[in-house]
Amino acid sequence: MRDDAARPSPETLLKVAKAEEEAQSGRGKLKIFLGYAPGVGKTYAMLEAAQMRKREGRDVVAAYVESHGRAETDLLLEGLEVIPKLRIEYQGVQLSEMDIDTVLARKPQIALVDELAHTNAVGSRHEKRWQDVEELIYAGIDVYTTVNVQHFDSLNDIVAQITGVVVRETVPDKLLDLALEIRVVDIPPEDLLERLREGKVYIPEKAMLATEKFFKPGNLMALRELSLRRAASRVDDQMRAYMEARSIAGPWPAAEKLLVCVSGSPYSEKLIRTTRRLADEVKARWHTVYIETPGLSKHARENRERVWRDLRLAESLGAEVATLSSASVAQALVEFAVHNNVTKIVVGKPKKPRWREFLRQPLVDEIIRLSGPVDVYVVSIAATGETPKAAQVHPKKPVQWTGYLKGSALVVAVTLLCKVLQGFLAPTNLMMIYLLGLVLAATKLGRRPAVLTALLSVLAFDFFFVPPRLTFAVADTEYLITFIALFTVGFVISTLVSQTRERAESIREREEQTATLYYLSRDLTVASDLRGILAATLKNIEDSVGGMVAVLLPEGERLELQAASGGLTLDTKEHAVADWSFRNSSPAGRGTETLGSSELLYLPLLTSGDVLGVLGVRLKSETEYTSPLTRRLLHAFATQTAFAIERVLLVKQAEQAQILRARENLERALLNSISHDLRTPLVSISGALGALRDRTTYLEEESRRDLLEAAWEEAGRLNRFVGNLLDMTRLEAGAMKPKRVPSDLQDLIGCALASLEPQLSKRKLTVRVDPGLPLVSMDMVLMTQVLVNLLDNALKYAPSNELIELESRALDGKVTLKVADRGPGVPPQDLERIFDKFYRVPVPEGAGGTGLGLSICKGIVEAHGGTIHAENREGGGLKITVQLPVEGEGHG
Repeated sequence: MRDDAARPSPETLLKVAKAEEEAQSGRGKLKIFLGYAPGVGKTYAMLEAAQMRKREGRDVVAAYVESHGRAETDLLLEGLEVIPKLRIEYQGVQLSEMDIDTVLARKPQIALVDELAHTNAVGSRHEKRWQDVEELIYAGIDVYTTVNVQHFDSLNDIVAQITGVVVRETVPDKLLDLALEIRVVDIPPEDLLERLREGKVYIPEKAMLATEKFFKPGNLMALRELSLRRAASRVDDQMRAYMEARSIAGPWPAAEKLLVCVSGSPYSEKLIRTTRRLADEVKARWHTVYIETPGLSKHARENRERVWRDLRLAESLGAEVATLSSASVAQALVEFAVHNNVTKIVVGKPKKPRWREFLRQPLVDEIIRLSGPVDVYVVSIAATGETPKAAQVHPKKPVQWTGYLKGSALVVAVTLLCKVLQGFLAPTNLMMIYLLGLVLAATKLGRRPAVLTALLSVLAFDFFFVPPRLTFAVADTEYLITFIALFTVGFVISTLVSQTRERAESIREREEQTATLYYLSRDLTVASDLRGILAATLKNIEDSVGGMVAVLLPEGERLELQAASGGLTLDTKEHAVADWSFRNSSPAGRGTETLGSSELLYLPLLTSGDVLGVLGVRLKSETEYTSPLTRRLLHAFATQTAFAIERVLLVKQAEQAQILRARENLERALLNSISHDLRTPLVSISGALGALRDRTTYLEEESRRDLLEAAWEEAGRLNRFVGNLLDMTRLEAGAMKPKRVPSDLQDLIGCALASLEPQLSKRKLTVRVDPGLPLVSMDMVLMTQVLVNLLDNALKYAPSNELIELESRALDGKVTLKVADRGPGVPPQDLERIFDKFYRVPVPEGAGGTGLGLSICKGIVEAHGGTIHAENREGGGLKITVQLPVEGEGHG
């Protein structure tokens, strides 16, 4: 046992190996100067240590040090290289931040970084300064930094409860694990308050406000204790890891730590309270454990409620509670003490009669014998003649006579069988048949019926088969050994079978819990949305504990019931209990000491970052509410559900962020497009009108006409652009409804060509229209805009010396319009995208557009029940085809 206890665990060896690997990986070392409030002298202590390192020849730079104008702090900065601060402008204000790139390029041996919990200005590389520190460490630079205890994540709620102030800037606790050294900078609260009054911490106006809000003597004392305890806990973890890694059995009494074991005894409550008082006297942490053994499993079930109550009492008094399984209580207790560096074990004085010690060694003696360097405190658990009230009223379990009757019947049956075989077998062989009966009784009937069967078998064998027969006298004394062996074998077999059965039952319960958690984890993993997660939670909890379940999630300022078992409703009182559990991040309701009259037990859905909701459970029996096994299972359910909900929320946030990015890209594209396509025609119009308006410049008539013509063309272009924007808005809003009437396609082509006459007059254009085209049901104005947009698109992309082709024909009950050019075409993968809003392919110099024209064309054509698609031409160029149903063939 001692060797196993001293052997380091695989987890410890892994931690040590990882630490050694990190030490050899070239990473820098972190030293934290920890204080309990602003003004205790963290920066001053850091600069003193830096000056000492500089005198030792180390390369030290002040990457970011905030002296707050204190002369004594500025004096310590002399002689140290100071990295210039990075200036970042945010909302018109110049902010100073650490220039991490300059520090990395400079690569000193030690960098001084003040205010670890600081939030960097928008535009910095990292959101938090502790992330900057991590990057410096991974770059191989040692870092000295300062932080107050209230900024650590794990203590945030405690600090808020003490001071009434919620600290927004926090640092993850992993930084403490990363730190090679933590130096506590401490001064008495009275001295700190004096420094505050002297203006050495804040300016007088701010100091007065701080004294009223945060710097109260009680707050400072509590924060001071928190900082000292957090540093001591870190040192204790390091010492335990060192001891385990080097197989040091321990304990090392560097700090007292107590341990008490409960067993369901009526005296356990007194032991717990005694241990609590001892822990308070020596200012020590303490543990309470319950050790479940195969021999005590049945006893544990009979006293289950008492054991659970004792564990809850210990937890409420501040103990760290654990449940262990072992074949030996004393061995498991001492192993736990050695593993957790416990210095004192508290046990009760035995109350059993002295004569029973000859049959079995008292537990106290066994613990003392195995304890080694661990002290054992033996506590008098009751005065002479005192009997605990709980022991007086403890009901006795009724005796089950069925097993005893079956055992007796089995002895009778074996005796009759032996009577039949008596003429063929010797008495010693007949005893083997009785032994087979004992084995059967031990495996089927239980321990006590099997012991009775063994006793009756010995008596029957002696009475019927050992000379002189039909008496209990024994002529041959050697048969006495046979009787003792037969009884002993029966007793041992029945005991072993009983222990194996109880151990199997315990393993079965744990296996059921593991399987339940596995099924829940599997169902939550495959659930893709909140509805699926809630359905999986309800199903698995109902199947595992057989109760009714409700899940409440916040909506605005209130908790709302999102899912519940069939028939379960929550009244105003139940909502109030759930709301308390949510706001206080603590269990409440049935089976707890908070609002215990509620019908349900409420567990907060906690994650590392927040409380996401509340899980309410109504169990079948009252005892299940206080069962540690059930509570641990429900807590595991709540934790897995919370993380699954968090996963869905994070996915939604990622989707929203992606939508926001897409919207920003869209807005950026729209802004770029509008800024270009508005500015260009406006500049041209303004320039032309300005030249015409200038009376000092003489213009010939032809030049005047050219300027007017250019201004007119640009005005038309601007008008089409604004029209496209308005049309797209109307299309998306569903406000554009075509007014279709039978129309001639030749009229449509004529209207479009007339609109583009100034642009087309200088370009090559061929028009081919099949004779006898049928009438098409369409809105002439809207379809004219479609054809104008298609021709305008061809004019932009086709070279000025290339031909543009417009063709119209009827085929299979549809009329086709085709516009083809010899421009650069479109990449094949983008042929469908050219009809998307704001999509534009690279255009020739001087050409441009909003990317709305073809999108509007698609919307108008589809509103007419037609189709539009694009394809690249052989030899280069693009062809866009529009198909519309003819009059009488369908109106879309």
